[in-house]
Amino acid sequence: MPVLTLIQERKKDKGYKITISGGLLAKLPKKLKKQFNHSKYVIITDTTVRRLLGKKLLTDLRAANIDAELFSFKPSEESKTLKTVETLLNKMFKARCDRGTCVIALGGGIVGDIAGFVASTYMRGIDVIQVPTTLLAMTDAAIGGKTGVNSKFGKNLIGAFHQPKAVFMDTEVLKSLPDEEIRNGYAEVIKSAAIRSKQFFKFLERNNEKILARKPRILKKIITETARIKADIVAKDAKEGHIRMILNYGHTYGHAVEKALKFRIQHGYAVSIGMEIINKMAVKEGLMNKKHAARITALLKRSSLPTRLPKGIKMSQLEKLLLLDKKRVNGKQNIIIVPRIGTAAIVEL
Repeated sequence: MPVLTLIQERKKDKGYKITISGGLLAKLPKKLKKQFNHSKYVIITDTTVRRLLGKKLLTDLRAANIDAELFSFKPSEESKTLKTVETLLNKMFKARCDRGTCVIALGGGIVGDIAGFVASTYMRGIDVIQVPTTLLAMTDAAIGGKTGVNSKFGKNLIGAFHQPKAVFMDTEVLKSLPDEEIRNGYAEVIKSAAIRSKQFFKFLERNNEKILARKPRILKKIITETARIKADIVAKDAKEGHIRMILNYGHTYGHAVEKALKFRIQHGYAVSIGMEIINKMAVKEGLMNKKHAARITALLKRSSLPTRLPKGIKMSQLEKLLLLDKKRVNGKQNIIIVPRIGTAAIVEL
């Protein structure tokens, strides 16, 4: 059972554990009683995960004499609004939650973002535990404390940094995911390897088919390695002051693609397109090794991830959307490039 400890940037912070193993959901009540002392737990999830996993977790918690509630919302990017947050907050007030209550974010990245933001604002901040149920959430959203919702002006423009007390990743839940969801999360795995580890990238190239076939041992390894990469970066820069920005490789244009398509595209698919866009720009400007760019493109294509803009979307449209990007500072756009696989750099446009 791999256990990664994310050490926070400030010495007074003890950090939190990221536990990765099969069958963790069934063991969660016991682990919560052993590790924490919260007065109540509120499971926040979407209606799909509520049916598949949420009700069972609620039953298990109550069977262990743990005071618990279960709240859910529609599983859609359109749910990432302040209205959804307000609805959940009101439910928590009605359930008489207090500062000793802990939120359990059970679900994919959307759930993690919303539940984390709810926890960061309820009574000015209560604890949250992330329990991701998709490969995308396990390799990205559940680690690092980013929370938030969308605005009509762009994605995740409203939010807060709110680190979880712990992260529990049950790899067995990935068995029921459709292939599209596995590829969706795999894009973030490729991104992480590209910015930080040439050895890990080579591993992905050699084991690509096994990964997509969901071989348990291989899947567990890529989740662990990706989590290790993100944990290491976030520990050095919890609030994205500098180095943490490299995790946004492919995201600047990826988020613009999502916005242009009104979020009718999977996040990982948009990031894949975003990586390809920035790679072409970097190669053209002499900022990226051409052979390395070709390797990234090849791996994305082998993984059935898109590398071209969808029909009807133009670069000029994306450039306008970048004006509202969170990484824009003092009128300048921060772009993440990969000069060579295993390294990343921040450039201003």
